Amino acid sequence: MKELTNKHYLLQKLPGKGGWTYALIPEILQDKHNPFGWVRVMGSIDAFEINKYHLMPFGDGQLFLPVKAEIRKKIKKEAGDTVHVILFKDEGPCIVPIELLDCLREEPEAIRFFELLNESEQQHYVKWVYSAKQENTKANTIVKTIEGLLQQKKLREL
Repeated sequence: MKELTNKHYLLQKLPGKGGWTYALIPEILQDKHNPFGWVRVMGSIDAFEINKYHLMPFGDGQLFLPVKAEIRKKIKKEAGDTVHVILFKDEGPCIVPIELLDCLREEPEAIRFFELLNESEQQHYVKWVYSAKQENTKANTIVKTIEGLLQQKKLREL
């Protein structure tokens, strides 16, 4: 497994309420084969293990590593602190949570189409659904996902 980075980074925070705390990782390039250029990684942030984590696009071609509050509490760090980040490309299989699969199974056409998608496309949907912070938002996103899958299926049949 190839190491992508092993160095110290400054934690920064996007301004405004709900602004993300992140480490800018300029030496890792966007993956043109993944939605939004995401790069799926595994490794550690100050020895806190992360798996199936995405480096997100910063908007200027660079990627950043979001550092959730849960992780910051465990490592006792906030914006302005330095963290030691070790990252490897995560090439493991896409894991679809049972909760999402159960909802997709309620609509047989949607689950069949979802299973035909490549791993990157499936991961896009999983990440979108589970980026929701509240349960009601996640539920609405699942409904929109099912509707979108059915619409995509119809378009591909044309």
